[in-house]
Amino acid sequence: MFKIYDISMTIQQDMQVWNNADNNRPVFENVSNYETGEVYDSKMTLGVHCGTHVDAPLHMLEDGATIESIGLEELVGHARVLDLTAVEDSITKADLEKFGIQKGEWILLKTRNSFNESNTFDTGFVYVNEEAARYLVELGIWGVGVDGLGIERSQREYPTHRQLFRNNIIIVEGLRLKNVPPGTYFLVVAPLKLTGLEAAPARAILIGGV
Repeated sequence: MFKIYDISMTIQQDMQVWNNADNNRPVFENVSNYETGEVYDSKMTLGVHCGTHVDAPLHMLEDGATIESIGLEELVGHARVLDLTAVEDSITKADLEKFGIQKGEWILLKTRNSFNESNTFDTGFVYVNEEAARYLVELGIWGVGVDGLGIERSQREYPTHRQLFRNNIIIVEGLRLKNVPPGTYFLVVAPLKLTGLEAAPARAILIGGV
């Protein structure tokens, strides 16, 4: 019997957003209801990096590809959830070496970030440091998903993003892995079908037992 895990953040007005900035929050507006019109209708203003999302190379590379360059076939397949909940600050090469990561793997990094269920952004969230990113490039992974709203912080010139993008490694940010045991799953990430942009919000699920 298979089990489905929804590993997406819920899009809502009081959700956790980057730097707790109000201009990063989604905005919902009712434009018609049963008192003012014939139907109930709403409008949403949403940043492309809000909640669970897929980054495209343009986000950090001036000549980088935009979000439509990432095909759905690249976002569907087997993935491994790695338990890094003991990490306090940054994920290092040494933290990753024990997992025997293989070339072509999709990996999802489960950290203490997944357990921050408040609407307050943690400025000290666990991130993937430059050394660990270089190691993942050397291994030749396919993609990496993280449970922070960013894959890095406190690094000049964004070396984690840029190394991964320059080596065609897909980055998914803002996952929620609290209730997902470590192991291998079937991953489905479905970004909004946008074009010409540097990211897209996404629904992400894991299916166990298949």
